[in-house]
Amino acid sequence: METVSHTLDEATVTSRPGIIVHGGAGELASEKVAGHVEGCRVAAAAGIAVLRAGGSALDAVQRAVEVLEDDPRFNAGTGASLTEDATLEFDASIMDGGTLAAGAVCALPPFRHPVAIARAVMEQGRHVLYAGEGARRFGEAHGFPVADPASMITESARRRLTEVLAGRADVGWPGGTVGAVAFDGRHLAAATSTGGTVGKAAGRVGDSPVIGAGTLADDTCGAASATGLGEAILRVSLARAACELMRSGCSPVGAAKRAIAMLAERVQGRAGIILLDAQGEPGWARNTGTMTYAYARADGHEASGS
Repeated sequence: METVSHTLDEATVTSRPGIIVHGGAGELASEKVAGHVEGCRVAAAAGIAVLRAGGSALDAVQRAVEVLEDDPRFNAGTGASLTEDATLEFDASIMDGGTLAAGAVCALPPFRHPVAIARAVMEQGRHVLYAGEGARRFGEAHGFPVADPASMITESARRRLTEVLAGRADVGWPGGTVGAVAFDGRHLAAATSTGGTVGKAAGRVGDSPVIGAGTLADDTCGAASATGLGEAILRVSLARAACELMRSGCSPVGAAKRAIAMLAERVQGRAGIILLDAQGEPGWARNTGTMTYAYARADGHEASGS
């Protein structure tokens, strides 16, 4: 399959390029908020630099998520949460809003950048989603080296697992799943990456690698990345629900709020979501204590918070 990568043609740009990222919905301790917001700002800056250089929305979301996967403060890549067996299993996905091409991996053993392997899945085009051993084999076959688990497991993740298994903390991760949504002036893209819930069973898969649940990009309506407890998000196809609200005329902010309200009403879910509409306008909402985020536009406008 031909590589999907759009670049900007100034004659056809109709809106301002931009990117929004999140660092996970949860209950982040107040003393950690500033650091998590800063991590999101760094990721958004990396993504907007790609767009300013003429790169595609797809390239921008991949780069932003890779930055977050390298930041041990977040639950993706290095520093991600551990399974009940004290191992790492990653989920990630990426989607192009113009072609609707998508790629994803789940229950992936340690690789530095799961989102990059998801991008390779998308570009190869044979399948959309690889799992477990098949995902590992795909990654290695496409030149991604398996990482030493010791280089990616942090003491913070080990402590959190001990607390969860002992019943002293819930499975939510304060500053969890990471994601990005971008618009390059013509096309949308979205990507999401996570280590999943703390103490999850081996082979458990959440919403992040599932197109329409944790991630969606569709130039005809919008793009989304969700974060929260995946079992609830999966049951309502949260990303698709939010994007369809934008298709029906909701603003990005209105769609985000309505989608989160629906999640809470139908399945008592707690989550957050970031959105861009078909013109690149942003929206976000959460019903958790925090969801760190950062937004950057090519014209210099920025916003961030929790």
